Amino acid sequence: MKPYSRISGTGSCLPPRRLTNSELVADLATRGVESSDQWIVERTGIRARHFAAPDVCSSDLGLEAARRALEAAQCQPKDLDLIIVATSTPDMVFPSTACILQNKLGANGCPAFDVQAVCSGFIYALTIADAMIKTGAASRALVVGAEVFSRILDFKDRATCVLFGDGAGAVVLQASETPGILASDLHADGKYSGILCVPGQLSGGQVLGDPLLKMDGKAVFKLAVAVLDEVARATLAKAGKATSDIDWLIPHQANIRIMQSTARKLALSMDRVIVTVDQHGNTSAASIPLALDTAVRAGKVKPGELLLLEGVGGGFTWGAVLLNL
Repeated sequence: MKPYSRISGTGSCLPPRRLTNSELVADLATRGVESSDQWIVERTGIRARHFAAPDVCSSDLGLEAARRALEAAQCQPKDLDLIIVATSTPDMVFPSTACILQNKLGANGCPAFDVQAVCSGFIYALTIADAMIKTGAASRALVVGAEVFSRILDFKDRATCVLFGDGAGAVVLQASETPGILASDLHADGKYSGILCVPGQLSGGQVLGDPLLKMDGKAVFKLAVAVLDEVARATLAKAGKATSDIDWLIPHQANIRIMQSTARKLALSMDRVIVTVDQHGNTSAASIPLALDTAVRAGKVKPGELLLLEGVGGGFTWGAVLLNL
């Protein structure tokens, strides 16, 4: 019996179209919306983001990320016995994006389902996959975060449209005799559902409500800083570890100021925080696995190091995973 789960491969995918702040600002100006590169950088740390082409869906981005993760793990799609996709921008109402991805990948037959926890989605999905492996329900899982948030942005709202981008990240998680995932901690509080949401739904072929993203930035910032510190400490405590044991903090890439505040509260230097928000923007459920793969392939994050992954998102949801790579 192999009672642990461990990441054996990582992968990611970004759409080819890259928009710098200056390019986005010029586009917004044609819509009568004023902004500037300086305004965006000072408030968010974002300098560029990627947008998918109109005919590209979350499953398409997830497919490329999955293939790269499988290659890194030296395994084939047929070796998978579980697929979980974290997304808030699915290809369609149903079937799940995971089922669509499974077919594109050629891994037909194993369980496949989506997890919807917005920007915390990958943390939720990774925790579920870990639990299924530890109980013997699976031995090798593909966990994907994939988003096309550009489809749900209001480009007349400069406070939100500059924040988000599209992309995907993936990991292969497999049974191991040595500890990989050491601890996780998940939370949600629905009373905060209104501070970050897309308040629309389909009915009779029509969209009811507003299908575009809405956010109370100040409320989200305040809550995010508080819960990310709490969940990090709770996860470390479960594993009997201290903040000084962490080699790398890989947070959800939402806003550089939130990341800096979290690092400061944990007494971690920003030199030990993986930052990709400047180049990718906020890619929601994709941001953590995308940042992880970027750091692994750059040789920054290495096997054997202790990583703390954490995220917070609409719901309000939040969570963290501590693992040895």
